[in-house]
Amino acid sequence: MATSLGANTYNRQNWEDADFPILCQTCLGENPYIRMSKEKYGKECKICARPFTVFRWCPGTRMRFKKTEVCQTCSKMKNVCQTCLLDLEYGLPIQVRDTGLDIKDDVPKSDVNKEYYTQNAEREIGNSDGTRPVGLLGKAPSSSEMLLKLARTTPYYKRNRPHICSFWVKGECKRGEECPYRHEKPTDPDDPLADQNIKDRYYGINDPVADKLLKRASTMPRLDTPEDKTITTLYVGGMGDTISDAELRNHFYQFGEIRTTTIVQRQQCAFIQFATRQAAELAAEKSFNKLIINGRRLTVKWGRSQAARGKEAFQDGVSEMGTRLDPVPGLPGALPPPPALEEDAPINYFNLDPGTSPNVMNISLPPPPGINPPPPGFGAPMFHMGSMGPPPPMGMRPPGHIHYPSQDPQRMGAHAARHGD
Repeated sequence: MATSLGANTYNRQNWEDADFPILCQTCLGENPYIRMSKEKYGKECKICARPFTVFRWCPGTRMRFKKTEVCQTCSKMKNVCQTCLLDLEYGLPIQVRDTGLDIKDDVPKSDVNKEYYTQNAEREIGNSDGTRPVGLLGKAPSSSEMLLKLARTTPYYKRNRPHICSFWVKGECKRGEECPYRHEKPTDPDDPLADQNIKDRYYGINDPVADKLLKRASTMPRLDTPEDKTITTLYVGGMGDTISDAELRNHFYQFGEIRTTTIVQRQQCAFIQFATRQAAELAAEKSFNKLIINGRRLTVKWGRSQAARGKEAFQDGVSEMGTRLDPVPGLPGALPPPPALEEDAPINYFNLDPGTSPNVMNISLPPPPGINPPPPGFGAPMFHMGSMGPPPPMGMRPPGHIHYPSQDPQRMGAHAARHGD
């Protein structure tokens, strides 16, 4: 049906003419220098069906070309990227974000109601400063614990990879390495993630990605408070080389008085000790799976006492850093404990035969090198061991007596010298 000139002019005034798209960091790519093509009124929005300016670009090397899918009005109403339709603040699907913020924004789906709703949203956007979302999203609380746990803090450039080559799957691709598509095995067609719809993503219903994230949020671990009330130390991991002691103190001082902060640069972790247990519990509750400093998500856990740390590491095979140590194949098992010794049993230090009780042991030692052996009659030096037994022979001198050969009466010349006197 033909429309009047006035109606056509009015509709043209509502068409979007933008100079730059609204994109997330992942869709924009890691290259700071990027070339975009701009096509004025190139396509109609997949949500409101109004023509808008389409931008097309390549986010990086060996990546597929991307383009904007919805107009900027629909993007601003939901605060999402024009291409992937994920939230610009958390990087999550709309269904997950609305569940975390406990809001329910029902956008009309019929043509007339949708047009009326869009015009009211444009009026509200025009009256705002453009820095905050409009509608129910602008009135929602600023953050949510679940969203902070699930939020993506770094871009996920793997999402920009090319699609799988259908000719390669059938064995008919002849391009080889020059093929711009991926030569990989496709995923299971029964996988729910293989069937995604852009309108379901925008309206926040039946989104398989959102269902997967919500199930993950329901099974997330919690930080249990230790029973030992003397523990007031928190472990902070995954720091990297850019986070300083002052930045840690600036975050944790709001929970209570800090006694000490210790940074272990080699393991890229830190230990924050509070003056009171109450302050440590508050810091652990507010920082677990929520702490982000300099764009890095940090791990927060309770510290352990020295006795418990050594005991758990011995029993569970876990190192001090919390990593599980796998057993090394080929090593023998643990040695059995030594047998209990009776108190009255004699201690045999020399492993002698218990049937015999030698009281005397003569150990002959050879003379040191360079020294002549003693003359006949003077045997090798002997060592007497034991306190019982027959007396030593005459040729041996008891310990403590020093023998001088010049004073021996049987020495040659000694008799003649005595008669000369």
